[in-house]
Amino acid sequence: MAEGHHDVFHHVRDAWEFVLPEFLGGVYEIPQPFGKNVFPITKFMIIEVVALVLAFVIFRGLAKRVATGEPVKGRFWNFFESILLFLRDEVVRPTIGDDHGHGHDDHGHAGHGSHGQEPELHGSPALGMASVVVPVIDGSVPHHDHHAAPALATAGGGAVAVGHPADQYLPFIWSVFFFILFCNLLGAVPSLGSPTGNLWVTTVLALFTFAVVLRAGFEAMGFVGFWKALIPAMELPFPLGLAIKPLMWVIEFVGLIIKHGVLAVRLFANIMAGHTVIAVILGFIAQAYGSKLIYIVAPASVLGQIGVGLLELFVAFLQAYVFAYLSTLFIAAAKHPH
Repeated sequence: MAEGHHDVFHHVRDAWEFVLPEFLGGVYEIPQPFGKNVFPITKFMIIEVVALVLAFVIFRGLAKRVATGEPVKGRFWNFFESILLFLRDEVVRPTIGDDHGHGHDDHGHAGHGSHGQEPELHGSPALGMASVVVPVIDGSVPHHDHHAAPALATAGGGAVAVGHPADQYLPFIWSVFFFILFCNLLGAVPSLGSPTGNLWVTTVLALFTFAVVLRAGFEAMGFVGFWKALIPAMELPFPLGLAIKPLMWVIEFVGLIIKHGVLAVRLFANIMAGHTVIAVILGFIAQAYGSKLIYIVAPASVLGQIGVGLLELFVAFLQAYVFAYLSTLFIAAAKHPH
């Protein structure tokens, strides 16, 4: 615990400074060129920018390798490619499915029941992934697969070639997963922190998901159709339906809001809890300092922190996956109600 701090939660809260070890200069105040009352710059804001830069650099490099049409080589690049493909093939495509309910399997291959609108993407998994990854990075449409003519969808203002109807949501799911993951992992670095341990940050992420869910629902059923579809199909006599259906609509609408609220609270609570446990364990050493108990408490606390730290690394990946998976479920529910 830093000298002068009696609040064990200061390590997991946003701040105007970075608390560094004494040999690195101690407390480092963040410069405020615009003033704290105009445009304040906080620790979590800087960490979020670092997460953004990491994502851009890594996936810019991966996109260039995928765009060649050759298998991606190197453990570093294969690690991130495997995550992208897992989210595409095991989460987004099978969960959101085909708009027409037929013609594609979970990997986006056109079947005999297809109307011929979504040709199969031939080649390695990387070739199929390139049709989504490359346009997101540089706005171009890949030309490595001359046999495929994927449908085009728009994401972030640029054309995105998709080999499956659900692929139009991949840029969002990939972005939210890796932003959360990098923020979580940066929180494991001493003297930093996890922006995802702040409720305001997770609330903004949940609001983005809510916006994508509404857009998906409006595109699938229209503005009025989406809100009408909140009421489940019920065979009721007209007088009874007139009394029950408005109440059901209110319940479903409130449930829609609550689901996205829980999405924010779940991520915040899990990340906040893990860092709080680590801070409390370190606090045991500070409390025992100067007494003979330090020889027992210090080793136990260090071992406990190592164990919790390893668990936090697992939770960093798990919570990013849970947020991305639930976001995919909500999008699917909006496109295919009840």
